[in-house]
Amino acid sequence: MIGWFDAGSGASGDMLLGALVDAGADLAVIEAAVSAVAPERIALSTERTTRGALSARRVVVEVADSTTHRGLDQILDLLAAARIDEATRHHAGAVFTALAEAEADVHGTTVAQVHFHEVGALDAIADIVGVCSGFLALNLDEVHCSPIAVGSGRVRTDHGWLGVPPPAVVSLLRGISTYAGPAETELCTPTGAALLTHWVTDWGPQPAMAVSAVGTGAGRRNFDSHPNVLRLLVGEPQPAGARTSRDPVAAVVLETNVDDLDPRLWPRVLALLLERGASDAWLTPILMKKGRAAHTLSVLVRSDRRDRVRESIYAETSAIGMREHPIAKHELDREFRAVQVGGCDIRIKVAMFDGRVLNVQPEYDDVAAAADALGRPAKSVLAEATARALE
Repeated sequence: MIGWFDAGSGASGDMLLGALVDAGADLAVIEAAVSAVAPERIALSTERTTRGALSARRVVVEVADSTTHRGLDQILDLLAAARIDEATRHHAGAVFTALAEAEADVHGTTVAQVHFHEVGALDAIADIVGVCSGFLALNLDEVHCSPIAVGSGRVRTDHGWLGVPPPAVVSLLRGISTYAGPAETELCTPTGAALLTHWVTDWGPQPAMAVSAVGTGAGRRNFDSHPNVLRLLVGEPQPAGARTSRDPVAAVVLETNVDDLDPRLWPRVLALLLERGASDAWLTPILMKKGRAAHTLSVLVRSDRRDRVRESIYAETSAIGMREHPIAKHELDREFRAVQVGGCDIRIKVAMFDGRVLNVQPEYDDVAAAADALGRPAKSVLAEATARALE
């Protein structure tokens, strides 16, 4: 299953929550995850409403009165202590970290020094933890999104009046297609921007898909200019045009030589590049002039995703330049299925050529999670999952 967001009216945490629930995510599951993280009372409910001429779902977040301002460390501590699944903990932590990094970037400070109520407020916990739980509940293999409408004009913040889009939104959406309008106000919030950039795998028009569910999330305001909604289409991917597994995909290889980066950072760098759209990323040890040990970082990425990945390389490493080689990438058609081992679901990637199955491979993250849950060695779970997949 894949999803596509129509962000022609912008995006916020509550709009995303409404769209996910309206598309089929279980509100009870979302509320349980939010309550497990929040240090004070949070209640979620939904209601049908209209925005313009469209019917939409609004998620109402009721929070206890609180003036507590929490920084990133406090939020991560709450996530670490919460009784929630590891996937929700990981994704929510990554979104909160992205928000804090954006604020640190625009204010010229460090993440450790960022203390602002937007990240620590209870409604932000509800939005971020709830949306991450909702995405996982829908179990989408890919998430696509249109260019994002950010609005225009000015918005009042804790730092005074700022132009729209505000600096944190600009920082989060660098490399992503955005545009002004359709209303003279802030349409995309920092929380909405952080959530979309974390979850979206492809940016652009609706992909070829057979739509099976539509979720319409309502924004808080009702505009005369347009329906203030965020739509989510969910369905099965369909072949685009006449492309088959014999046809190449336009891609590039980005390369840079790095000799001055702490090697402990490389695993995080590689993981982030994959999260941000790279198809693959790897290191090759090399010897540079004057006998300096170094690494060549190579990143394979589809041409339409390269700008964001290139920016991430500059941001996460000490590189000051890179090479780019256009290539034609051949890839097998693929789909995900699932098997069970000890009652735990494990996704299986099935690769095909001209409709003929050539490879099946269990997703290792699912294998590791099942091994932890069952108290079994990962190699044993992997062998059983592979056997069931081959059956």
